[in-house]
Amino acid sequence: MNETARLIADDPIWLILIKVVGTFAFLVVMTLLTIWAERRVIGRMQQRPGPNRAGPFGMLQSLADGLKLAFKEDIRPVMADKWIYILAPVVSATPALVAFSVIPVGGRVTIFGEPTALQLVELPVSLLVVLAAASVGVYGIVLAGWSSGSPYPLLGALRSAAQVISYEIAMGLSFIAVILYAGTLSTSGIVAAQQNGWFFALLPFSFLVYAIAMVGETNRAPFDLPEAESELVGGFHTEYSSLKFALFFLAEYINMVTVSALATTLFLGGWHAPWPLYLIGDGVLNTGWWPVLWFLGKTLFFLFVFVWLRGTLPRLRYDQFMNLGWKVLVPLSLVWICAVTAIRGIREADLLGSQQFLFIGGGIVVLLLLVAFLVPDRQPPEQEQQEPVAPLSGGGYPVPPLDLKVPESPRETRVSATSGTRSRLPEAGQEPTSSTKEAPDGND
Repeated sequence: MNETARLIADDPIWLILIKVVGTFAFLVVMTLLTIWAERRVIGRMQQRPGPNRAGPFGMLQSLADGLKLAFKEDIRPVMADKWIYILAPVVSATPALVAFSVIPVGGRVTIFGEPTALQLVELPVSLLVVLAAASVGVYGIVLAGWSSGSPYPLLGALRSAAQVISYEIAMGLSFIAVILYAGTLSTSGIVAAQQNGWFFALLPFSFLVYAIAMVGETNRAPFDLPEAESELVGGFHTEYSSLKFALFFLAEYINMVTVSALATTLFLGGWHAPWPLYLIGDGVLNTGWWPVLWFLGKTLFFLFVFVWLRGTLPRLRYDQFMNLGWKVLVPLSLVWICAVTAIRGIREADLLGSQQFLFIGGGIVVLLLLVAFLVPDRQPPEQEQQEPVAPLSGGGYPVPPLDLKVPESPRETRVSATSGTRSRLPEAGQEPTSSTKEAPDGND
């Protein structure tokens, strides 16, 4: 049991309640501020002001939107499965709150005279808790799409299920190299292992894979296919309104905060101060409440990247999205894990010195670059020969073949409502004749 686990185990019940309420309030406030910041930043990127009316700099706009959702009419489709329809938003939001409980926000502090750690729960398998919470959260999206009784939410739910399977595998593989170097699944242990160097520099490919997977895991642009408004109206939450829709909105942004905080914990040293600040005063900036500032700064950086991607990149096609997960991230992650394991084994056995290791590693990198540049690109398949079409008189655009025959329209008949006589309708472009006109009903 490490020091963090011992401190948390001695917490009295009142301190646990303070941590629970504080964690919930922090996530809700971060959601409101992230929505406001997203709208302001994207507005600046698109050369428009963004929200600037409600409160100073428009900061109360998110709160106003939340109150508006609370007072909107709650509509349930007739074909919806009532209880699953109601349960789905709760299933989506609750795991998002649970996953943040294992994130260490800071080190040892004193709250009302009681020494404790700024972390709600410390477990030896904290990373598995985060993966389990992410897996359960997708059930809310799947159940919402299935229970709505509408085709578009169902398509969004199916996309979400495939998406979370694809990118959760890549995310789990990005953890393995971190676990190998930290020697533990505990989040506080991983932060302690980065005291002398952050893992994003030591394991750059794992960091890159996690950064891509966390965007796909949270259904954010350019991977927001489960709610693609250009294809599925609103995706899995098309039939939701009022507070139920607000819960889905809350779950999405809390998941963004959670995966950003986890990226900070795994790759950016957690709550440790960045270089060269940690050298000041023999590490005084890594004590007390200072670590909360560094943790929030790193987390906000990842949240900004989320917003940046949404304002920059278009949405991927579904086949491109699946190819990236299964054909790129997963195979390369497996190769990377094998390479990291081999490197760890060689260094621990002292089979190679530092200079020899760098020389061999540089040679391998050069060889891979040569292979990448020298191997010819795959030629696109030859297209089948198509029949020539007649050009327009002015040129530029094709027209249907000149010998195209339009099938004749069927000769429709109708029965006169009064006389019962059957008459033939005129064909397109044909003037009605006496033989095709309807017989008079005799009442005129």
